[in-house]
Amino acid sequence: MNIIDFKFTNINQKRGINIETRKVQQTGGSTYIISLPKQWAEKVGIKTGVRVSLQAQPDGKLLIDPILEGRAIKTKRIDVTGYEIKALERDIIAAYLYGYDRIEFSSKRILAEQKQVIRKVCYKLIGPEIFEESSDYVVIQDLLNPNELPIKKGVHRMFLIAGSMQKDAVKALRTADYDLALDVSQRDDEVDRLYLLISKQFRSILCGGKMPDSTETSIEEYHDFRMAASPLERIADHAQRIATVASKLQQPINGDVMGDIEDLNNAYIELVKQSLEALFDANTSLANQVIDSVDNMHLQIEELHASILKLESHEVMISLGTVVDSLSRIGDLGSNIAEIAINSAIRDK
Repeated sequence: MNIIDFKFTNINQKRGINIETRKVQQTGGSTYIISLPKQWAEKVGIKTGVRVSLQAQPDGKLLIDPILEGRAIKTKRIDVTGYEIKALERDIIAAYLYGYDRIEFSSKRILAEQKQVIRKVCYKLIGPEIFEESSDYVVIQDLLNPNELPIKKGVHRMFLIAGSMQKDAVKALRTADYDLALDVSQRDDEVDRLYLLISKQFRSILCGGKMPDSTETSIEEYHDFRMAASPLERIADHAQRIATVASKLQQPINGDVMGDIEDLNNAYIELVKQSLEALFDANTSLANQVIDSVDNMHLQIEELHASILKLESHEVMISLGTVVDSLSRIGDLGSNIAEIAINSAIRDK
């Protein structure tokens, strides 16, 4: 195969941008070919006979990725001697988000408290499992296949869990159900795990990693879904906050005020659902409806606070005030998702 009329152009040098162009050639009557930049090929280890993968993006771009046999596993080694517990936990999560496949911990003697933190963090993350363990050495390895959970499905899963937490937290408030309130709080861990996984996937793509669902999701959409995951994680936190209030109640809460809180909660659950639908469907009309609805409910929030202040029990007054404040913030977070949906849809149009 002879490649002729090779053309190289270096443009935008004044702006510090190095862009190489190649002229498309035709060979065999039906095949188009281009040459690869030699500097890039040498950097990533491409030689004659090596295979590369080609991934078509929804926006028309073509992603070229080298398929190198025996590619080294990204490994992070941490000497935990003298490590503080909180610092160790933060460093493990940071290594996970950075995309390390394997994290090795070593010391002359790894303390039981340190091992407990390693196990705790593994539980909080999706993928890493303890692979090897001894008195002076612990290895955790990420066993997750990124294709098993596309980012869009992960965001939708976050919404389903956060919505169920919100619904059950208010139910626990009416019934003073301590066990249900505790269950809601524990579900927050699952939302956190999904959020960290989505953050890891997005960072990996920014660093040149493969997109698990590249035929359906563009890099820009990955960014939007990652942005939407953040308010969903905070919605789950507020649901947990309501559950914490419910777990401390001595008796169930009934009456008109409780009914108003339930109506408000159901309305916000529906608005968050609609904001996510607007994001997935690039529906600016629906997104604007969500934002307007949340704005119009601020007066309802003020009236509900006024009703709470008329209650006889100071304990119930403080508890319900905290609940309504969290519900109001959930509404604002739904508006945030709707704004992301508008920005995303405008770009697509």
